[in-house]
Amino acid sequence: MEENLDAAVDSILNVEKQMRLAGDVAGTRKAVIDILELCYKARAWKTLNDQIVLLSKRRGQLKQAVTAMVQKAMQYIDDTPDIETRIELIKTLNNVSAGKIYVEIERARLIKKLAKIKEEQGLISEAADLMQEIAVETFGAMAKTEKIAFILDQVRLCLDRQDYVRAQILSRKISPRVFDADASKGKKKPKEGDNVVEEAPADIPSLLELKHIYYELMIRYHSHNNDYLEICRSYKAIYGIPSVKKDPAQWIPVLRKICWYLVLSPHDPMQSSLLNSTLEDKNLSELPNFHLLLKQLVTMEVIHWASLWEIYKVEFENEKNLLGGSLGTKAEEDLKLRIIEHNILVVSRYYSRITLKRLADLLCLSLQEAEKYLSDMVVSKALAAKIDRPIGIVSFQTAKGSNDILNSWAMNLEKLLDLVEKSCHQIHKETMVHKAVLRA
Repeated sequence: MEENLDAAVDSILNVEKQMRLAGDVAGTRKAVIDILELCYKARAWKTLNDQIVLLSKRRGQLKQAVTAMVQKAMQYIDDTPDIETRIELIKTLNNVSAGKIYVEIERARLIKKLAKIKEEQGLISEAADLMQEIAVETFGAMAKTEKIAFILDQVRLCLDRQDYVRAQILSRKISPRVFDADASKGKKKPKEGDNVVEEAPADIPSLLELKHIYYELMIRYHSHNNDYLEICRSYKAIYGIPSVKKDPAQWIPVLRKICWYLVLSPHDPMQSSLLNSTLEDKNLSELPNFHLLLKQLVTMEVIHWASLWEIYKVEFENEKNLLGGSLGTKAEEDLKLRIIEHNILVVSRYYSRITLKRLADLLCLSLQEAEKYLSDMVVSKALAAKIDRPIGIVSFQTAKGSNDILNSWAMNLEKLLDLVEKSCHQIHKETMVHKAVLRA
């Protein structure tokens, strides 16, 4: 059987040589594919690997023949009898396609298959290193969704091996705006000389599914740094996906997470903007507890931590059983900190000067804790305040610069001159009326 196979392969190799030297593209391609099919039908996997290497190294081998050979051999990968044979075939094709720009897409797909095998074997670091060899963002002929899916796999593997720096670098290769592109618009016809973009394989998810995967990976990345505002923005993006918005079983847990992470985020303009836009969401009426929680944060009133925690403790602990899991190990401490920060901001709105003892009473804290939290807010520039420790007074008034003082003086003088002018006008008017009465 093996002798018959060798004889058949040799005869086709002679035909292939004639076609190749004559520059017959179709004939060379057919001869190459025939050799591969003979080896495949005979289940001679070692011979198949040897023939692939041999054919690719023949003098003056045509690009079209190599492309057809790699594409045909890739169809046999799933039919290999065992994992060792599969890895050997993938590695052979990978070596053949290395450095050849006309089979760069096929090489990327081969690397992805090999990385998947390594991942299934538990070799996460090897899989991540393999995937990082390929820079798909430079492949002009690869479909956009396939590129995004490939980069997302690279990010996921980096996160799996806790390489957060490289995960962030790779994630920046994807612009979030790409997910908002209108897929319903017809594709432009390629101009002459442009690269023809290939269709994405059937197993590649749609753009909206990729958006969901992208933001889930971003949540994993930001959870490592406890960056609550970015986590909230990622959940907000997931919440905006049409398939999520249609299904209450999907959007309710997402909206809960948005509310929790908004409360956990430090106070800044972006947080305030997201807070107000979330409060205007009609779906929030389905979650009355969370509507009340966000309303309390918007209202400039002191929140009593003990009573708030009593109401929301059960809800807080229930998050472990919902989408996305728990809110993080530090979430309870950070929640308390945000409530204290909110209360300090409320006090600074109503008081220009207040004793430290009174401030501690309002915050339900000891003097040392009140001073510590206030100092932290001043250092982070969330608030302007000064503490006179000997007297024990906190001043929320900011020291004005020379320009501000001059501007306020100029405004006061302008107001004073306006009043003088109006008064003169009124006096002149009264005088004229009085004279008219006397003449009459």
